[in-house]
Amino acid sequence: MTLDHVLTIGPWLLLVGVLLTKLSRHLNVPALLFFIAIGMFAGSEGFGGIVFENYALTRDVGLVALALILFAAGLDTRPRAFGLAIRSAASLATLGVVLTALVTAAFVRWWFGWTWLEGLLLGSIVASTDAAAVFLVLRQNRAKLTKPVESVLEVESGINDPMSVFLTIAITALLTTAEPISAQRVLADFVMQMGAGILVGVSFGAGGAWMLNRIRLDSSGLYPVLTLAVGLGTFTLTNVIGGSGLLAVYLAGLMIGRRLAVFQRLILGFHDALAWLMQIVMFVALGLLSFPSRLWSVAEPGLILSAVVMLLARPAAVFVSLLGSRLGLREQLLISWVGLRGAVPIILATFPVLAGLPNGPAIFNLIFFVVVTSVLFQGTTVSWAARGLGLQRHRDPEPLHRLHITSVQQTDRHIVDYYLDDSSQAVGCLIKTLDLPAETFIAMIVRDGQVLAPKGQTELAAGDHLFVLCRVRDQPTLTRLFTRPAADRPAAAP
Repeated sequence: MTLDHVLTIGPWLLLVGVLLTKLSRHLNVPALLFFIAIGMFAGSEGFGGIVFENYALTRDVGLVALALILFAAGLDTRPRAFGLAIRSAASLATLGVVLTALVTAAFVRWWFGWTWLEGLLLGSIVASTDAAAVFLVLRQNRAKLTKPVESVLEVESGINDPMSVFLTIAITALLTTAEPISAQRVLADFVMQMGAGILVGVSFGAGGAWMLNRIRLDSSGLYPVLTLAVGLGTFTLTNVIGGSGLLAVYLAGLMIGRRLAVFQRLILGFHDALAWLMQIVMFVALGLLSFPSRLWSVAEPGLILSAVVMLLARPAAVFVSLLGSRLGLREQLLISWVGLRGAVPIILATFPVLAGLPNGPAIFNLIFFVVVTSVLFQGTTVSWAARGLGLQRHRDPEPLHRLHITSVQQTDRHIVDYYLDDSSQAVGCLIKTLDLPAETFIAMIVRDGQVLAPKGQTELAAGDHLFVLCRVRDQPTLTRLFTRPAADRPAAAP
């Protein structure tokens, strides 16, 4: 493929991918399946006839795309959710990945007759849940999961890739190097990668947030560009010094997101759009790289391997990793089921192919098959599983209106929106009777699609969408006021 081919065909594949997101939501099928299908239909064995089998290019494009997706995820992760989930997520991202790899390796050794190292390589590749798949499924899901479960899944998928990448590279080296590699060297490499990733990610993220909040640029459109430069710079520099770029870029996004005080909506909107673009590009490229005939040839072992990963390896890893956590059996069952595989395993599956391992092509085809079945079976049943386990909370309706502050300097004020339901203690109250914190006022009310100008005599009703201007420190008080019921609700004044 030449650049002319990419520029001629690429926009149309992108257009189809964007339009199919509506269909995927209607059918409750993860959009990434449609993105992969677009690539397969456009590929050499599809209607498009595009000949593409460049594993190295796909790996490089996929890693950059994944870095930008993780950066956007870090920007959008709320500090409270991160604090709530980090202990459990860190256990799943380390011990959980290792246990998944070991259980999968034991099965591959017994069933396929491969060596232990080959089994560990395949297990390491398939061990990590995928941030792109998890974030996409959780966002498209019509109902939301309970906050502890959703937070653990998001943070885990954001930080578990480095462990899987490390294991894949280390085991590939063991299989391709004649000289023995000591355990001390492997441990030192692990500490170096994780340590450098954490150090560079946190420091660059804090520095980037400081710069964004204080620099005065001539155009607001330059702020997202500056944020993108910080994210990509963090990723590439960490890789150059031998650290984990994926861990660093997620932590950098997290640090910037929690400290950003200017142009928040603009920056978050830009990176959300960029993350969507990267997901489409990445999964279409992976679809182009696949050959349906080769996938069909591994259908039987692929289905068996998928079942082992979904029903045995992942649950065993979750239950052991979360021993002693506050998450109960139902939460652990749901976390086990929503551990989707996605782009990361497919990208890592290119490593043994590029290393020239004899089982490299077989590993790639098996991993691709496992990813497709994981997204197809697990991704489409998230709502059903959450509802069956009683861990589903209703998602607020999509807002028809938005109100936000565009600030060019630091401020402790922001806009928070609340939906009032029948149980809210504020329902039936006049605005003037509400015990609002100082310097807080309701800026706008949307009721039945109509915008109301709030006044003291305005009575709040169930279904109202409130936009409240407040100080950051007062948000917990407002959350209690507008979202929690009260035993004795104050009567509306005449």
